[in-house]
Amino acid sequence: MTHNGKHRPFSVKLYMPDGNPDGLKLIEKSNWTGVGLVIPRPLYSDARKRPELQRTGIYLLIGPQDDLQLSQVYVGEGDPTGPRLDQHAKNKDFWTHVVAFTNKDQSLNKAHVQFLESKLIELAHRAKRCVLENGNTPQCPSLTEADMAEADGFLADVLLCLPVLGYGFFETPSSQAKTTSEYMIESKGVMARGYETATEFVVKQGSHVVKEETASIHSHLNKLRQTLVAQGVLVDRGSYGFSSPSTAAGVVLGRSANGRAEWKTRDGRTLKEVQGG
Repeated sequence: MTHNGKHRPFSVKLYMPDGNPDGLKLIEKSNWTGVGLVIPRPLYSDARKRPELQRTGIYLLIGPQDDLQLSQVYVGEGDPTGPRLDQHAKNKDFWTHVVAFTNKDQSLNKAHVQFLESKLIELAHRAKRCVLENGNTPQCPSLTEADMAEADGFLADVLLCLPVLGYGFFETPSSQAKTTSEYMIESKGVMARGYETATEFVVKQGSHVVKEETASIHSHLNKLRQTLVAQGVLVDRGSYGFSSPSTAAGVVLGRSANGRAEWKTRDGRTLKEVQGG
């Protein structure tokens, strides 16, 4: 899916040059001159001299997602990319993987990647699906109409590749198609509504959550709720996607919950019953 919400068929090729599925990955997409790299931190010293990192590009530093809390992400750009990553290898401790994107034909310039960095940070702030480690949002550079179109097209392809890799930090529920029936939870005077997509369970805008948590709530749910309060998600009550119906139900109810039993249609059927489980 592109960042403007339109679907089009595409393919993504992953190549593991060292033969290790958990090692270095190269990403190529159909009808795109871009290329991506996923580098686990322990392998960075060996990968740092790869030709892709000698070009102008953008990158994400990604930290682990522990106890269902949000991943830590830093968005950056480099001209070239490698020296910036060398600095982060020395000075930033939180990240375990880096994902970098550049162009095979070396057509990206400094203004392009500054535009891409600014847009990705803006999208991450809007989606609130990660803890953004950037201190501020850089201003978009002034681009010609042609350069703007090129950079925007590159961004659209990056946003298609990242969820394939499991990094959906920039996706918002409003940009995802509703694929199933609406479900609801009513408990302790609050009501939440949601629906399931192919990748997540979306709690809809305007839903409420229980304020008081049970004493037996799992620590990961407690920490996730605290993170979502800090991110403004539970304050603003905008639509938000969770990794599973149970996580969504647990956040809403303030306790551990089986989402397949808690989420129900208007006529009282559980998610489990609707899906024939």
